[in-house]
Order: sequence, then C-alpha cells, then structure tokens
Amino acid sequence: MADDALVIFTPSGKRGRVARGTSVLQAARQLGVDLDSVCGGRGICSKCQVQPGLGEFPKHGVTVAPDALSPINAVEERYDRVRGLKPGRRLGCQACIQGDVVLDVPPESQVHRQVIRKSASERVMVMDPASRACFVEVTQPDMHEPSGDFQRLSEALEKQWGIKGLQADLAVLRGLQPALRKGGWSVTAAVHDDGTGAAPRLVALYPGLREAPLYGLAIDLGSTTIAGHLVDLTDGAVLASSGLMNPQIRFGEDLMSRVSYVMMNPGGDVEMTAAVRAALADLAAALAEEAGVDAAGITEACVVCNPVMHHLLLGIDPVELGQAPFALATGAALNLAAAEIGLGSIAPAARAYILPLIAGHVGADAAAVALSEAPETRPDLSLIVDVGTNAEIILGNNQRVLACSSPTGPAFEGAQISSGQRAAPGAIERIEIDPQTKEPRFRIIGNDHWSDDPAFGTPAITGICGSGIIEAVAEMRMAGIVDASGLIGAAEQVGTPRCVATGRTHEYVIHDASPDGPRITVTQGDIRAIQLAKSALYAGARLLMDEMGVDRVDRVVLAGAFGAHISPKHAMVLGMIPDAPLSAVTSAGNAAGTGARMALCSVTARRAIEAQVHNIHKVETAIEPRFQEHFVAANALPHATDPFPELARIVTLPDVSFNTGGSGEGGGRRRRRG
Repeated sequence: MADDALVIFTPSGKRGRVARGTSVLQAARQLGVDLDSVCGGRGICSKCQVQPGLGEFPKHGVTVAPDALSPINAVEERYDRVRGLKPGRRLGCQACIQGDVVLDVPPESQVHRQVIRKSASERVMVMDPASRACFVEVTQPDMHEPSGDFQRLSEALEKQWGIKGLQADLAVLRGLQPALRKGGWSVTAAVHDDGTGAAPRLVALYPGLREAPLYGLAIDLGSTTIAGHLVDLTDGAVLASSGLMNPQIRFGEDLMSRVSYVMMNPGGDVEMTAAVRAALADLAAALAEEAGVDAAGITEACVVCNPVMHHLLLGIDPVELGQAPFALATGAALNLAAAEIGLGSIAPAARAYILPLIAGHVGADAAAVALSEAPETRPDLSLIVDVGTNAEIILGNNQRVLACSSPTGPAFEGAQISSGQRAAPGAIERIEIDPQTKEPRFRIIGNDHWSDDPAFGTPAITGICGSGIIEAVAEMRMAGIVDASGLIGAAEQVGTPRCVATGRTHEYVIHDASPDGPRITVTQGDIRAIQLAKSALYAGARLLMDEMGVDRVDRVVLAGAFGAHISPKHAMVLGMIPDAPLSAVTSAGNAAGTGARMALCSVTARRAIEAQVHNIHKVETAIEPRFQEHFVAANALPHATDPFPELARIVTLPDVSFNTGGSGEGGGRRRRRG
C-alpha cells in the first residue's frame, strides 16, 4: 500500500510493511523481532536501541533515504545528553518509520540474544528466561474507585505489557504497597512465566525503573559437593561461581549410606533436609556477595540433583530409593517457591525449577547432562560419563539413548585413599613416574611447576586428590610397579626402594617429608579402592553397550567437575572407560551445571528436556546379572578380556606379574589376567 513502508531488521532478516508513523518498537513487535524494552516505550531504559542504515542495500533490494526515520525528538535528546547514545543509534520506542528502512538490532538490544557456551560442544544457547522485568506506571488509589493496589498493578501490566491473570504470593504482597509509594506509582515488576500456560506470577517488585538486570541461580546439588552459578538473565553471563561441601556428608559419604541412616535413625531425613537447605541459602548469599549484587534481584533458581538428593531436598523420605523397585515419589519437573527449598533470602517470591528425573537411580543431574550434550542430535555414538560418587552414564545417538547409574563410591574424589584428600591447594593432582628409574615427579594444586623444577620451591604438600590418585595408579602400571591384577611388586621385583613392605603387601612412596611433614604413599588398599570404583564405572558403560549391541563407541565425553581433570590416557590405562582413540575422548566440564544454566535461561530448553527424558531408556544395573560379570572382568588393569587396541597404539604395558604367596589385602594370591 502507498502509505506503507518496508522495514527490514538485521541480523534476523525479518521484514514486512508497516504504516508510516509506526514506531520502530511497534514494528518490531508486529514482525516478531527480538527488540528489548523494559520501560514500555517511555524512552528511559535504552533497551530498544537500533542502528539505522543509510543508502543502497542491494542484498535487500532497498535504498534507505536520510529521512526514513522521524527526526530525533526531545526524549532522545535528553537521553543522549544524560546517558549518551552511540553515534547513529536511535531509541526504537521514539523513532518512527517514515520510509523504507534497514535497521540493525545490536546484541545488547536483543531479547533472545545468543551466547556461545565455552564447552566441548560449543552449541549456541538462546536466551528465553521465565523471568522478565516490566516497568509500569500504576494508577493511584481513588476514593471513588476502591480497588486494591495489586488489582491496579495487574491492570497496568495487562494494559501496558499484555500480561493477563497475574498471581502473587503473600511474600511479595507484603512489600507491594511500600514499593508503589516509594516509586511514586512507577515500579519494575519481575514477572515469572514458566511457559506451561500457568498464570504468570509476580515474584518481586522494585520501586521506579530497575536498571540492574534480574539474576538466576543454577545449582548442581551433588552428594559430595554443591556447585552454584549466579547468572545474568539478560544474556546468560555467569557473574559468579562458587561451591561448598554437601553437609550431608556427615551422615554418610555415599547415597546408600544416607538412605541407611534414614532407615536406622527416625527423623534422619529431616536432619539432612535441613542441612542441605541451609547450605543452599549460604551458597546463594556467597554468590551474591562475590558478584556484588543485591540478593533481592535473584528471581529464580534451577536445581539439578540425583534422586536421593532430590527427595531429601524436597523433604521426601528417600527410603523407597534404597530398595527395589527404587520407586520415585515423583519424577516430573517441578516449579516451586524457592523459599520451599531453603532459598528464602533472595527475591520475596522467587521460583525454583527442578529438572525431571529419568528413573529411580538416574536423576535430574543426568537429565541436565543429556540436555547439555544432546546425544540424540548426533549420528555418532556418544558415551557420556558424569564421574562422581555415583556415576551417571549415557550412551546414545539420534536413533536411541540409554542411561544408567553406577555406584563408583568416593574413591575418585580422594576419599577412602590412605593419603587422599579433596582437591585443595597442596594436593598432588598430576604425577609422572619414570619407567626406568621408577622415580616420581608431581604437581600440586596451587603451584604451576613440577616437583623436580627448582622453581617448585618448598610448598606445603598435603596429600593426593582424585585426579592425582588415578594418574598415580596408571603411572605405576605403565612403569611396571603394579601388574595387571593390581598387585604392587616388592622392591627387589620392581627395582626401586620406593616399594616398601607393609605386612603382606607393599606400598609405593611418592613423597616422604616425615617426621615433620606428610608421607604420601599409594597402598595396596588404595589400588583396591580404585579398582572397585573403576570397575563399577566400566561395567555400567559396558552394560549400556551390550544393550545397544555394540563393542565400540565413536566418542567418549568425560563430564563433571572431576571429569574435567582426568587425563584420558590414564583413565584408559586403568580401564575406567572403553577403548577409543584419545582424540575422541573429550571433557565437557560440569555438564550437569551447564544443563542447569540452559534450563535457567530458557523455558524452551525446559520443555525439550521434559520431553526427552521420556525417550531415554533406563538400564538398571542393580538387577542386571551381566553387570556383575562385567564388574569382575574390569578389575584387571585395564581389563581381563576386553581388548584395548587404541591404547596399545600409544602405550606398551609391561608384562609383569607379582605373586607374594600371601593372602593379605589386595589379593596376594591373585595371578595376572589378560
């Protein structure tokens, strides 16, 4: 039509005709373009900035004249004078379209701006958060119109933002009247819409125009550690990250010991629920303090956890998860008041989203890993292992996805190891052993130098952490100090005085600063603990491969904060993971935490994983006879029967066998297998 003008938005490429005189912001909304606005078009938030083009655009078949937009008005002049506009920029709520025009929407003005996640998959994450900030002007109370402040706020949100059916909890209603009056009847409402069709909820109210963004918490609640990220809900940026030990450890180091505690101690579940909720509150406060933000601006949280942690967090007795058929109280995704799970110190009515669980022993953390790594989108077969006290294992491609959990225990995290400790400054995290001299050199957390480097100095060496013990045992195997059965040789058999007899078995001395400092060794008991843990991990993976009908996988992804520090070569020497080219073994970091961030930032991602968990087939290791067979065979280093041809290309394992003739710990009478 003659009175219409062609408007083209980049980078989206969306185009259409609008009536001359239409504001850029209105045109963007008509055409479904991501152009942000918090102030509702009043020219005070600057979120709707655009960069108009000028001249010929052959690609679009349009020529933009200098008068394609209305002249700069008083509102824009005031904003430029007070806060400043970049050269050429216009406020979309003030600039009106007078002719054909090409408008670029800069990243900071896009609602669903894209963020490249720095992870192995390098996928694009689209921002689509459940919470958004809406600036509104509310009609003042009138003696002749006796409506409540909340009703008039709701009417303003519906009229100015199209938000219908607003609901509010008592927690936010208590502060509603002070906020309205302090803001002079202008407020910024934090509105939560979870995308399920449920009524939108008012989760916080701030006087006047809130300049700061809204924030969210992504929390990975593990059985040993709790990791949290404070996220800007505008662009998905992580503003602060922190973690703490799960205080439930004092009730038991692994999941089944905590379930047993509940069985043996009436009220034990209540104790553990209170402990973990207090820890979440502390973590939220620490993250807000680290980022220097007001905790009242944190409007939602996303939590991922295994089934036992899930039930204890919610205050549900986990006893049923400790016995067949391992029934969940609920496996569905949950949208709760954050205060119900201990997060009462953030926004008054903040919401918490908990991802769905896959099955009784495969939880929301595994679902988060599946969301992050998306094996169902790839044609190649991926084995994804989230290593922890309880390992979650996913195997799949675009044809089928399987999952299981495997009870690896705390050995991989330094527990149950004679010189073991959690990862902390002073802990040995890397080690190499010379195959000729059998002499070790190592690196500790907090020091970038190797121990044989003069620059290493004389730091405090405190113990050995999980990644360190894995490398130590693998290096001992490659140096011929340990045979395939896991037996440590005597000093005369191995050729080093570092192998010291301890009763009927031996230990290898890595560092000895006694009597004033620590004596760090690898004992036969340590080897046994690692064998048990790695056998459970490998057996779980092998069980999924059997179910899939394959003997090889195309790629192995090591997930989890611990998985990020594992050396793929050493993991394969131990037989923790199936044989594969080392180039096909990658780390995804804390994939469960990444999945939590994705669900926090996108309601679309929530719907996707809620649908996907129904397509993931759970394999129950606890009742599968083949699991025990695989477990026994996997005790050997790397394996009693499964070939490791890819490993053999890069490592030649010594053909040694130690037999002390004894029957002590570590199986002195065992002979080398494989």
